[in-house]
Amino acid sequence: MNRTSTRTTRRPEQQGSTDANPTTTQQAPATPPRGSRRAGLKERLYWGASDIWAVTQRNLIAYTRMPEAMVFSSIQPIMFVLLFVYVFGGAMSTPGFRYVDFIIPGIFVQTVCFGAVTTGVGLAEDLNKGLIERFRSLPMARSAVLAGRTTADMFRNVFVVLLMTVVGVAVGFRSNTGFFSFMGGVFLLLAFAYALSWGFAVLGLVARNAETAQAMAFPLLFPLTFASSAFVPVGSMPGWLQAFAAHQPVSVVVDACRHLMVGGPGSPLAAMAWIIGMLMVLIPLAVRKYRKAS
Repeated sequence: MNRTSTRTTRRPEQQGSTDANPTTTQQAPATPPRGSRRAGLKERLYWGASDIWAVTQRNLIAYTRMPEAMVFSSIQPIMFVLLFVYVFGGAMSTPGFRYVDFIIPGIFVQTVCFGAVTTGVGLAEDLNKGLIERFRSLPMARSAVLAGRTTADMFRNVFVVLLMTVVGVAVGFRSNTGFFSFMGGVFLLLAFAYALSWGFAVLGLVARNAETAQAMAFPLLFPLTFASSAFVPVGSMPGWLQAFAAHQPVSVVVDACRHLMVGGPGSPLAAMAWIIGMLMVLIPLAVRKYRKAS
């Protein structure tokens, strides 16, 4: 009897506790799961940003595991600074500027131009190893692989620009336009490097291996960097070359950075127009090539 009564008195209590909150259900997560039909624009943006950051971290970790690559990629721009300042500097005529002040903004732009090749080489290597196919099979944003790679390379460029600034100051470079104007030049420089990275991402997806990507990049870079205002005034070039050198994007960005860092002629608005135009063309093209990559 005691067992029966105990059992019968507990059952109504248990039933009552269940009926006390008949509408209690498990609450849905704040962010719908990936692929959910309830996901709106905000949720899709959240997952896209999360994918981009995950790929960015993956590439940054890869840089830390290959410190020798960072060291040797930093030696080249330092050698360019020493070469141009101490070997060619005495023979260069730059009215209104000391040559060291004239050349350092040009070296900045040249360094990030050649550094942007890393994006294409890295993507071509990932494609050749089959890593791109693994990424394509995952439920992730199509643009995350490309955006993560270009973002990681932008972080690498921050380190390179900081290093080059220290080297420039050591050889006599001085900015007389103020801190905020100088930082505006740095921002313009990094934005241009980011736009270039998307262009070389297209080459990397077309090339399919790192050697071909590098071989395709340098014939494009050399005319843009050396036939520009980075190292000598455009007016010292032959007349037939001046029209190209004065209006191509590297010269426009170099002149704008030089204007912001040390003064002189240059149009930051024209440089930003080039950067925005490049991003509007290159990002959709790179995403399209990525979707077709196999």
